[in-house]
Amino acid sequence: MDVFPDIPYTLESSLHSLRKFDLYIPPTLSSNPATRPLICFVHGGAWRSEDKSDHSTLAKRLTFRTGFPVAVPNYRLTPREEKEGCTLRHPSHAEDILQFLEFLLGWNGPLGYNRVFDPKQLFLMGHSCSAHMLSAILLDSSRVTPSLTPSAALLDAVKGVIMSEGIYDLDMLIAHCPEYLSWFIAPAFGKLDTYARFTVAGYPSRRLSFYWLLIHSQGDTLVDLPQSEKMLEHLRAESGADSDKRISYNTSLTQGHDAILITDEFVKIAGQFVERVLTRENM
Repeated sequence: MDVFPDIPYTLESSLHSLRKFDLYIPPTLSSNPATRPLICFVHGGAWRSEDKSDHSTLAKRLTFRTGFPVAVPNYRLTPREEKEGCTLRHPSHAEDILQFLEFLLGWNGPLGYNRVFDPKQLFLMGHSCSAHMLSAILLDSSRVTPSLTPSAALLDAVKGVIMSEGIYDLDMLIAHCPEYLSWFIAPAFGKLDTYARFTVAGYPSRRLSFYWLLIHSQGDTLVDLPQSEKMLEHLRAESGADSDKRISYNTSLTQGHDAILITDEFVKIAGQFVERVLTRENM
């Protein structure tokens, strides 16, 4: 396996080290690697912590399981301690991820490899807060955050979306864990009476062509199951008659919020979803 770290996805990356991604390329590629899909895993961390390097083991396992390249981006984070003139709030984190995804569409690949994936076949994975971020991009958040509007080419390129332990309704999350308000929600979204306008489990669809997999562990003590249940209900309502085919839900895992990411079962579930979507797309 070849690993290319710290690839900038914007010209401004030289000014901000977090606007970069790592690329994992499987040890054996087909004779035409440009036909392979790309899997993108976006880390969680409550909009304020974690790094792409924290998930190198997961990226390598996904690469070996699927035989496809895996990209793991960083994005700017809300400071742990807010200081005057030094803060970063939603949608800035998601804007970075949107910029990363748009960059992939025209990127020719790392030096010496050229293109190693098909930019028209993307699988996106969001965990915890990044499930909210990706949802704000893929669903229509334009009335709230118009800066998160993706290009038509990006919407066409996304084939499947995997969300694990996702945050979709901030008010519901605060009701479940009131301490989250001061810990990370107010710093990342501002101090508000209600965060209803940021409930991604209420945004209409931009496209109905995506396949979705929602994963929520029975052992997650940080984000409760009703978050994913609400998103599942919303996506099914948006998908209509195709919901059984396009929307999947898995609650078989029993590990903790982040612990699921290092399990073989999580990688297996994600890999099987990718294979299933590709089979349906090629029928």
